[in-house]
This record gives sequence, structure tokens and C-alpha cells, in this order.
Amino acid sequence: MAEPATGAPARLPWGVAALLLATGDALAARFGAVAVRGELSGLTRAASGHWYFSLKDADGAPALLRCAMFRRAAVLVDFTPADGQQVELRGRLGVYEPRGELQMVVESLQRLGAGTLYEEFLRRRAKLEAQGLFDSLRKRPLPVFPSTIGVVTSPAAAALRDVLITLQRRAPQVRVVIYPSPVQGAEAPAALAAALQRAGERREVDVVLLVRGGGSLEDLWAFNDERVVRAVVACPLPVVCGVGHETDITLCDLAADLRAPTPTAAAELAAPARQEALAALQSRLAALQRGVQRGLQAQSQRLDTAALRLGQPAQGLQMQCQRLDDLGRRLGLALRHCRELQAGEPQRLAQRLVRALATQLSQRRLTLAGAQDRLQAHDPRRVLQRGYAWVEAADGRPVVSALALRPGQTVRAVWADGRARAEVLDVESLPPSP
Repeated sequence: MAEPATGAPARLPWGVAALLLATGDALAARFGAVAVRGELSGLTRAASGHWYFSLKDADGAPALLRCAMFRRAAVLVDFTPADGQQVELRGRLGVYEPRGELQMVVESLQRLGAGTLYEEFLRRRAKLEAQGLFDSLRKRPLPVFPSTIGVVTSPAAAALRDVLITLQRRAPQVRVVIYPSPVQGAEAPAALAAALQRAGERREVDVVLLVRGGGSLEDLWAFNDERVVRAVVACPLPVVCGVGHETDITLCDLAADLRAPTPTAAAELAAPARQEALAALQSRLAALQRGVQRGLQAQSQRLDTAALRLGQPAQGLQMQCQRLDDLGRRLGLALRHCRELQAGEPQRLAQRLVRALATQLSQRRLTLAGAQDRLQAHDPRRVLQRGYAWVEAADGRPVVSALALRPGQTVRAVWADGRARAEVLDVESLPPSP
């Protein structure tokens, strides 16, 4: 083995921190300030105001650059960044020593346009919305008190743990059926659609929760797949979709019967809190008890009143006897009065008949006297007694006009005390009376 030259200096090994520091210095010296374009992915905003995200190629090349934008630079951005947007970054390359990762510290951020995934999301949304898959009229209400809840998610996902903890806390009486499926990756859409179909065919649950934790747009992309969206719509059971965080919107959220902002919220919306239900039942029980108590009190008062009335039967009997005696006396008086009236009735009727007959006879006599007076007034003999004469022709017909006579005609004059024959010598007419 060859020995090293005695004049060559020995090369010491690097420490990890020193090597990363030297690498960062080399990158800063080699590249300085750089500008890069790409698509935002996995954007998060820390409570401190710093932004952390990744930048990937918009053409789908498998390259990813970790980025950090501190608060002093983030407050200068004039738009709201979101996953899927195409942006141009300016900053400096460096090494994030705690993880040994290449990182870009961003000094400025400008929007260039929507990324390819976001554009595809908008196209699919418009297509499915035009087909009526997001129509609110077809969405069904959730059961008020489900006995069994189905959960479609990955068994290893944190979302499943959140759902189970929430249901155990709120509604421990509810049974949970898990329909396992991957929630990310190329095989996720077909598996999610199959899990939803399996839940609908078995009909062993009352409502289905489709849940997944947060992530970038590409992490949640399976829930924008058309197959999964149509499976949500075709499921015969009500579906609650709780995917990602509150700001994340997927097509499954729009197609589900109810959208929840998080998996935990999905469990809360699907199952009412047991304590709240028990409190409502207790309130109704108290109301029923008060109603029954009021009814019992009213019936007790009626019973007391009836008992008081039945407690002195002799007094009631005495009152009835007094009333009966009074009615007997009144009946006796009425009978005596009727007998008295009946005893004097024939005499009164006879007297009334006699008076009526006398009155009627007197009236008839007066009527007859009046008629007799009128008849006597029209008797011709009474007129003759006042000096008048009755002239009649030879045949006995009365002569009522001088013009009916002729000279030489023989007539007969009748007086009250006799009659005589006469011959008409002359006839003279008199002018009519004025």
C-alpha cells in the first residue's frame, strides 16, 4: 500500500452543520437572487404570519421546490395565493439546516395565472354543474337520530381517528361501519367510488361520511374525480362530505347532501350530541310530568267536591222531601181550584147562553122594526092618504107620464078611500124642471 507523501496536508471530515452551512454559502455565491416560475402547492399560513409552500412545474415534471416567505415579505403580496395558481417567485436559494433540504426564501410573489389542476377543476365543475349533479333540490335531509353511521376513508388516515373520537364523545350509542379506501393516489378514485357503491348496496347504515384530512390540491384530487362525484350522487344513502380544511372545496363537497368543513364537523353534523338529546328528553319528561300533575290536581279537586256532596246524604234527602211536600201542596190547591171551576161551569154557561140569546133576539127585533118602517114608508097607500091619487089605464097598468094619454081615453083614478072613472079631455105637456 502506497504511503502518502509526507508534504501533503491531511483532509479532515466535515461536520453536518458545517457542511450544510458551506453548501448554503456556495449556493448563495453561485446563484444569488433568482426568479423561478411554477405552480403553488401545499400552501399553509402559520400563526406567525409566515407562508410555507412548494413550487412545482406546471407541465407536470416531477420536480418540487420547498419555499418559505416570511411575514415581512408576505404582507406585501397584493392577492390571495391558493393551490394551483401559477406564480413567479424572486428570492435566494439556501439550505434549511434542521432538515437538510434545499429551500428558497421568497422575497416577492406575483401571480401569473391558474395552474393546470385548478383549470381542470373549473372545467369539471362547470360540466357536472350543467348536468345537475350539484342541484340543491335533489339533496336529501340527514336522519335526526341515526343508529349506524358509515365512514368511507383510509383506515390509516387521521380523519378516521377524528371521526371516531368525535362520535365516541357526542354519540357513543351510534354504531360505526368503516368502508376502507385509499384517499390519495392513482388508485383512490376507483376505490372511493366502489366503497360508496358498497355502502349503498348493503344498506346497513343510515348515513355515509366521506372524509379525508387536509392537503394540497393534488393531494385532494381524488375527490374531484368524476367517478367519485357520480358515486356520491348515485348513493341511495345521505352523504356528508368532510374533506380537507374549511377553505378546501372539492367537487364531492358540492355533490354531497351536506358539506362539512372538516372530518370532525362531518361527524358532528351526522350525529346529534347525546347530552343534548338527553337534555331535550329530560325537558319533555318534565313537561309531561307537570301536565300529569296538573291533571291529577284537577281530578283531586273534583273528587273532593263530590266527596263533600256525598258526605251529607241526609241533608240532601231532607231537601228533596221538602221539595216533594211543596209540590204536593201546590198540586192539591190546583185540584181544588179545578173542581170549583168545573162545579160552577154549567150554570155560568147557561147564563151566558141566555144572555146571548136575549141579545140576539133584541138585535133581530130592532132589525125587523127598521125593515118594517122602511117598508111602510114605501107603501103607496100611505102616499095616497096625503092627498095624492093613483092613475091607471083600463088594463090596470099605471100611467106614469101625461104623454102616454090621449084625448078621449078612459082612465081610472085611485084615492086612499076610493076610485073613479075619468075621461081625458085634453093632454098638455109641461116644461121639464130646471
